[in-house]
Amino acid sequence: MAVAAIDCGTNSTRLLVTEGSNPPLERLMRITRLGQGVEATGRIAPEAIERTVAVLREFREVLDRHNVNQVRITATSAARDAGNREEFFAAAKGAVGLRPELLDGEEEGRLSFLGATRELDPAEGPFLVADIGGGSTELVVGTSEPLGVCSLDLGCVRLTEKYLASDPPLAEELSEALVEVRDQLEEAVRILPELSDARRLVGVAGTVTTVAAVEIGLATYDRDRIHHFDLTRAAAEDVFRTLATERRADRIHNPGLEEARADVIVGGCAVLVGVMRFFDFERCLVSEADILDGLAAGMLSL
Repeated sequence: MAVAAIDCGTNSTRLLVTEGSNPPLERLMRITRLGQGVEATGRIAPEAIERTVAVLREFREVLDRHNVNQVRITATSAARDAGNREEFFAAAKGAVGLRPELLDGEEEGRLSFLGATRELDPAEGPFLVADIGGGSTELVVGTSEPLGVCSLDLGCVRLTEKYLASDPPLAEELSEALVEVRDQLEEAVRILPELSDARRLVGVAGTVTTVAAVEIGLATYDRDRIHHFDLTRAAAEDVFRTLATERRADRIHNPGLEEARADVIVGGCAVLVGVMRFFDFERCLVSEADILDGLAAGMLSL
C-alpha cells in the first residue's frame, strides 16, 4: 500500500509517495517560496499562497494516479510565523483534500532526524542532524532516537530577507548574517549542551543538497550522487565564497544550482558554514532522506 507525505516549507513544497521500498514511487520538489515576506510582515503573501496551492493541486493528481489514500501534509516555519496561516490551510485543504498539520520546531526536528538516520549505523553516532530550511533550522542530536531538538530562527529565506539586501551581498551584510548564526548556535548549546557531544554531522534539505551538487558540478540532478555525499568543510567554504561573491545573474550558471534557489542560497550557505565552524566539523554527510521519509516511515509502521 502506498502512502504519501507532503511538506509545505518556507522555500519549497515537496512530495514523497512510497511503499517503503527504494526507489520511491515519486519524490517531487517545487520551489514555491511560501515564506515570501513573512519575516517583514508576519503574513503569507497572497501570491505565495497561490503558488503553493497550484503545486498542491499538481500533487493531488499524483496521489490519485497512485491510488494513495493515506496522506500526511505538514506545514512548518512560515506557517508557524504567519498570522494568516488559516487562510493558507483552508486553500490547501481545498486543493489536496486535507488540512495541513502545523508542526512545531521540535516535531519537525524529530521527524527529520528519523528520516536522515534510518540508514546509518548507530555505532557512528551520536549524530547532529542539521535541517536547514527556509525559515528555520532544526538541530537534533541523538543516536537511534532523538535525544534533544533545538529549533532556530535561521533559514535561507529568513537570513536573506533580513540581512542580504545587496547583489552580491556586501561584506558587512555577510558578516552580520554569520554573527546571527553564531549567536543563535551559542544559545542552542546553552539550552542543549548535548549538541556539542555529536560525533558526526548529517545535513538535510535544499541548502545542503545544493551545496553538494555545486561542489560535484552536477549539470543534471542525480539523487544517487548527492545522497550520502561526504561534503568537506573546505568544499562548503569554497562554494560559499564563490556564490557569495557573484551576482545572481552569474550565480545561476553554476552547475547544480537551480535558478529559483539562486537568490537565497547564500543565506543558506551562511547557516551551513556557520554550523560546521561552530561545532568544528570537518565533514558533513549529505542526506536526501529527511522529514518526508520520517513522516512516511511513521505511516508505514502503523
